[in-house]
Amino acid sequence: MIGILVNEKEVKELQYLMKREMDEILFELNDERIEHIVKSAMQERYKVLFSLFKRIASPSECLKYLPAKSQIAKK
Repeated sequence: MIGILVNEKEVKELQYLMKREMDEILFELNDERIEHIVKSAMQERYKVLFSLFKRIASPSECLKYLPAKSQIAKK
């Protein structure tokens, strides 16, 4: 377990970076040219990013990025 202290500006930057990365993953999951094995890795990455995002974002922000069952398969 690792703990870090961040100020409000740093939290906003972390939120921005995570949102951008999650948006990109969601966009690319809809691309038919990407192989299934790659999409599986992207889904796992999304799960990790979302779990981190939940710790620093408001509940209303989290709802916007809540993974849809069709896009992010649960294991």
